[in-house]
Amino acid sequence: MNIPNTITAIRIVLVLPLIYFLYQPSTSFQWLAFFIFLVAALTDWLDGYLARKLNQITALGKFLDPLTDKILIIAPLLILIERQQLRAWAVFIIIIREIVIAGWRVNPQLSSDNDISGANIWGKLKTVTQIGAIALLIIPVPQLTNIGLILFWIALVLTVISGSIYLGFPSFSLGKIKE
Repeated sequence: MNIPNTITAIRIVLVLPLIYFLYQPSTSFQWLAFFIFLVAALTDWLDGYLARKLNQITALGKFLDPLTDKILIIAPLLILIERQQLRAWAVFIIIIREIVIAGWRVNPQLSSDNDISGANIWGKLKTVTQIGAIALLIIPVPQLTNIGLILFWIALVLTVISGSIYLGFPSFSLGKIKE
């Protein structure tokens, strides 16, 4: 385990206290959940940066990093359904897209270069928007809820666009960004 992969593993572990704190009714626990979510989301950038900077890009990291992203996004979305802040059908679309694309990425028969491919710009926009939406929906500041909901619906649209592009439907991709 190199440094970037260790950071990725820590991000997975952070999901457990995130879930615990999201289920607690106290505002102080909600703030803890918000900060844990932000730390886990921001360290996604850090592990990728370090992998490139230290020349420690590995097949494990290419697989584990996007998987960790999915876990970090899906766990709070499911809790937000339980809180009746989000519609289950909308979250279902996000989950299906994530599963399909994750399978597509690691299947060498579907990838032209027989390698785990990175996200395109649409996938990056989708991820940033999802993170912003979730952060605003879990932060215990009711005035930010509507902004979080707007971001969530934008994230849903970006989810569909990025998934469609990744699967090769529209041909208006802005290119790939190597992680």
